Amino acid sequence: MNNLLRRLLLYLSSAGWARSIMSQWGAARRVALRFVAGETLDEALAATRSLNARNLLVSLDYLGESVKRAEDTAEVVQTYRQLLQRIHHEALRASVSLKLTHMGLDISEELCQTNLRHILTDAKQYGIPVTIDMENTPYTDITLQIYRTMRDEYGYDNVGTVIQAYLRRSEADMQALGAEGAHIRLCKGAYLESPEHAFPEKADVDANYVKIMRAYLQSSGYLCIATHDENMIRAGEAAIAELNAQRCEFQMLYGVRPARQDALAAAGYPVRVYVPFGAAWYPYFMRRLAERPANVWFFVRSLFRR
Repeated sequence: MNNLLRRLLLYLSSAGWARSIMSQWGAARRVALRFVAGETLDEALAATRSLNARNLLVSLDYLGESVKRAEDTAEVVQTYRQLLQRIHHEALRASVSLKLTHMGLDISEELCQTNLRHILTDAKQYGIPVTIDMENTPYTDITLQIYRTMRDEYGYDNVGTVIQAYLRRSEADMQALGAEGAHIRLCKGAYLESPEHAFPEKADVDANYVKIMRAYLQSSGYLCIATHDENMIRAGEAAIAELNAQRCEFQMLYGVRPARQDALAAAGYPVRVYVPFGAAWYPYFMRRLAERPANVWFFVRSLFRR
């Protein structure tokens, strides 16, 4: 039942008709703000300051994906450049995350790389890390290729990317990236994928997550353990202690298990909170609902509260 609900929600996350309805529904937007810091840059930075005050690091993501017009990417780049400038000038403990389809990858790879280099240049000047988010399977190879191009050909040492543990290919990808000393966020994955590409059962995803997490902690790379699953968190704590791992941190989403975020930070682990903002909150919100059935019932109950 949970798997069917998850697949339905992931389908709806990319359905244009559903996005149109939900985006105009004030009650849905109100509930989405549990997981999204707001629609404006100022709101996102206010959330960042609050999290920093709790000894939590932040990764800011200006929401958006699958941009189809080149002129729209100019606004995306400008927003990221303003964001980087504000992070630097306010001395916030924050990095940024972005999606390549938000940079124009669906239009052309050249446009995407040009836009990405503008952002990476500013970020490198300010000493701010940038993570290239991973999208669904059709983008996996090109995302890794562009990541390596930015790092190796253009010399951006402030860039990292994401690997999704539910993909069958991820163990091999992590072995290669570990040998390269890559900065990697390891998450479970939140897109609708076929069994050909992804493990359909949670137990298999969990086992793969722990296996490749432990292997990566023994590599020369830097690992961001991105999860809210208590079993995965405990496996991460145990592996860090057993392997005396130093090049790692935990990452969790804005609005999800804040008490656990604080507890990890109090225990001495670096903890970074992924803080999304912007008007294009619908696909992100639906993927958060799909991750945990409890989120769906929270959403339904909240719609009927005044």
